Amino acid sequence: MTDEPNGTDLAYIASLTRVRAAAGVIFLDQEGRVMVVYPTYKPSCELPGGALERDESPLSACERELKEELGFVPRLGGMLCVDWVPPNPPWDGGLMFLFDGGVLSPAQIADIRLRPDELDRFEFVPVDELESVLVPRLARRVLACLPMRGRGAVYLEDGVSLNR
Repeated sequence: MTDEPNGTDLAYIASLTRVRAAAGVIFLDQEGRVMVVYPTYKPSCELPGGALERDESPLSACERELKEELGFVPRLGGMLCVDWVPPNPPWDGGLMFLFDGGVLSPAQIADIRLRPDELDRFEFVPVDELESVLVPRLARRVLACLPMRGRGAVYLEDGVSLNR
């Protein structure tokens, strides 16, 4: 046996779907509020993170995006969720990964250096206000992940848990 594909494998591999993917992180402050960032290129806020580049792992993408957006990369905890997001034209369906960034200290927060061409600002939002600041799919995802901190990951479809 070999890991090298043969001609039949190559044809099959070429027929498989390709899925867009993104990875982000949930950071909390010492009051339990969730960090959101405000991109300069869109009207809605997001979590820190971004799209995976070709052949990049979700964790590597998340770390790269944190370095680019916030100027630092703390040690991330475990994965909190994988969320299948159904197609919403013009977007194809995709997989979204969220990691646990833990609780940031006041010193870590003070050291954040936003990239001004990418992010306008950040703030920490109380959990009970997330649905009013995040788009619905992202609010569902974050709210499903918060109880999973320290417990493992949850599988979501469009922000709804399908763990059985």
